[in-house]
Amino acid sequence: MYFLTFSCVYWVDILTKKKYRDVLVNGLRYCQSNKGLRLIAWCIMSNHVHLIAQAEYGYNLAHIIRDYKKFTSKKIIQLLLVGEDKRKNWLLELLLKAGKANCKNQHYQLWRNDNHPILLDNNYIVNQKIEYVHLNPVKAGVVSSAEHYIYSSAIAFSGGEGLLSIEEK
Repeated sequence: MYFLTFSCVYWVDILTKKKYRDVLVNGLRYCQSNKGLRLIAWCIMSNHVHLIAQAEYGYNLAHIIRDYKKFTSKKIIQLLLVGEDKRKNWLLELLLKAGKANCKNQHYQLWRNDNHPILLDNNYIVNQKIEYVHLNPVKAGVVSSAEHYIYSSAIAFSGGEGLLSIEEK
């Protein structure tokens, strides 16, 4: 089980719009159903995503995350290109600048290349990271209580129905 954080290039807050966050949620749901992703906790913020996750037996978590980031990046950029976002030109310039600075890319780049994986090898660390993930929107001033943030697993941890199914730790 790993704690992962992946961020938008330049920490740009592109994930403020529901349509972009929904791409991320739908991508996670797809990975759960088709790629062996087991989500223990998660949270989508305006410029980064936190996951506590593992891969089912026979799957590779690094490959799942690589494919997820590739798919969501393409989809969000596609939405940005055809959308009416007021920050469209500015965002596309940043994403293009990041893409051109990456020798593995020649076009737009949404996600930074790193994921900051941290192995969670005991319950104390797992619980600590779950709390960190769930309190992220509270500390950012988005909500006053973690379970009120829809783009997080905190709702499910408090007995409610979240956007994604989560696994027992």
